[in-house]
Amino acid sequence: MLITTIIVGMFMAFNIGGNDVANSFGTSVGAGTLTMKQALMVAAVFEVSGAVLAGGDVTDTVRSGIVDLGGMAVDPMDFVFIMMSALLGAAVWLLVATRMGWPVSTTHSIIGGIVGAAVTLGIVTGTGGMEMVQWGQIGQIAISWVLSPVLGGIVAYVLFGRIKKHILVYTRKPMRDCASCA
Repeated sequence: MLITTIIVGMFMAFNIGGNDVANSFGTSVGAGTLTMKQALMVAAVFEVSGAVLAGGDVTDTVRSGIVDLGGMAVDPMDFVFIMMSALLGAAVWLLVATRMGWPVSTTHSIIGGIVGAAVTLGIVTGTGGMEMVQWGQIGQIAISWVLSPVLGGIVAYVLFGRIKKHILVYTRKPMRDCASCA
């Protein structure tokens, strides 16, 4: 089981790199601002930093905030199968969508995979179904998906306005009236 999980995890990591890193650095590499090696080094540093700094909170939400297994008699191996199925399903979806050039989110994929696997397991084993999912938590996650770009846009607007006003100060010089210039 451990070897299978490692292989599926590596497959997911491959797809995350192919999707998320390409989205972040595709324009920089394409424009020649960064070489492929530089982009990979920067991506590696920041991907690992993000996992170390914020990974614990994300892991807690994914592990216990999406599917409610506390009130049901679910075998621990069933939880392993939920997570492995979600990981494999999300990885395959990321591979297909990235290959086809479709816009896709790693986060949306993994959360959808967890919900789908948990509901399926609940229905198949008779231990639950839709009630296994903590829909309030899913709603909070969905709200963050809407608020994040809106707040990012507002912050970018304010920062650009400040930079334009205080750093990129353009002064308009009057044209000289020059009769001999014509």
